[in-house]
Amino acid sequence: MRAAGRVVFIGAGPGAADLITVRGARRLAEADVVLFDALTDPALRELAPRAKWVNVGKRGFCDSTGQATIDALLVRYAREHRTVVRLKGGDPSVFGRLEEELQALAAAGIACEVVPGVTAAIAAAAHTQRPLTRRGNGRSVSLTTAMTQHGRLQAGRHADTEVFYMAGRQLGALARALRDAGWPADTPVCVVSRAGCPDALSSEHCITELGAAAVLHAGRPADGGDSGRRRPRGGRRAAAPYPCVRASPGRGPRNVKSGSGAGDGMLMTCPANPSSLPPEVSP
Repeated sequence: MRAAGRVVFIGAGPGAADLITVRGARRLAEADVVLFDALTDPALRELAPRAKWVNVGKRGFCDSTGQATIDALLVRYAREHRTVVRLKGGDPSVFGRLEEELQALAAAGIACEVVPGVTAAIAAAAHTQRPLTRRGNGRSVSLTTAMTQHGRLQAGRHADTEVFYMAGRQLGALARALRDAGWPADTPVCVVSRAGCPDALSSEHCITELGAAAVLHAGRPADGGDSGRRRPRGGRRAAAPYPCVRASPGRGPRNVKSGSGAGDGMLMTCPANPSSLPPEVSP
């Protein structure tokens, strides 16, 4: 019986293929089999043209590959081939179910490597040119999935910058949840859809108008890699990657912006302006 191969988890980054890291591109080129997510750029196939590509994409509100099936495929292909790549959108360790797949492979005695990638929150911050941190009053960042596995919407105020992933179809409800969590109604927000893609789009609102962003950004997390086609700022911040929401500095005591990667939506809030902070936390 041949020795089992290895599995390399690679973060493809959000959106455009050239956001993959140099190490990620090198490992991808070594692949015999690639199990890829729905939101990875089809152009990445050019880096591993001889590999077998297997679609195991997951999309909110769409048909998805079950986690148990993905785990079984990873084990099976690793026993049949020398190098198997698990290509994930963004960074594997950020809402990518990395731990579940690592555990399945460990139980089967299969060696693994994890190559980090750029997560959608970083791409949204780059697109809007509004950093996730600010010297003096933006010292912490929280990444949260807006929807739980039981379909429950959640929002809060846990850090200077809060990023809510997978909120694209829930912006109106998320606005109400943010108000309930203590965010002022006039908190400025910026929504970014398809962050990291050439056609990334951002728009600015306040929390009470956040629901209107759903119309502007509707359908923006369009076809991903599973289709086989190319896809063409005051207070704390709240951010969401596929459309995401995130606060922008300098727009009042508390600002929020919303931005998204190629997926389902992100919301982010920004650090408070120094003038709005109590003396003990002023820079």
